[in-house]
Amino acid sequence: MKRSASSCYCINLRRATQAVTRLYDEVLAPSGLRVTQYSLLRRIQRLGVASIGTLAAAAELDRTTLTRNLKPLLDAGLVEEAPGTDRRSRPLRLAPAGTAALERALPLWREAQQRVDGLMGREQAQALCALLAVLERAAADACAAMTVQQPHATEK
Repeated sequence: MKRSASSCYCINLRRATQAVTRLYDEVLAPSGLRVTQYSLLRRIQRLGVASIGTLAAAAELDRTTLTRNLKPLLDAGLVEEAPGTDRRSRPLRLAPAGTAALERALPLWREAQQRVDGLMGREQAQALCALLAVLERAAADACAAMTVQQPHATEK
């Protein structure tokens, strides 16, 4: 089914994101991971041991979304709790099975990257990433400025 064109930047970005996510998920399927899971495991691998708060900030996710995304990884034994400094902390780390899953998935992820390069051309794909980074920063700055300028409804 062909989608009609939209002039809405947000809708176009969402459509592109959904299509690219499907591509990565299809390529990564033999590893048993989805691209969101692969990305989260890589983030945990880079951090070593991290609290939920640190991981949420690093992944730029709210804690609720992160907890929902972590559950299948914890249930599958890919992520595990690490010893904490006190009883309240619940730091996480990559489990040995998570390391093995990443090793299986890495060549597939590289293949997905190469497919996107092939679809767009490497230079255009890199240019797109640079433009998206600019847009992300500008939108975040605009939201922060709007939050500062707009009083909360309870402050009237």
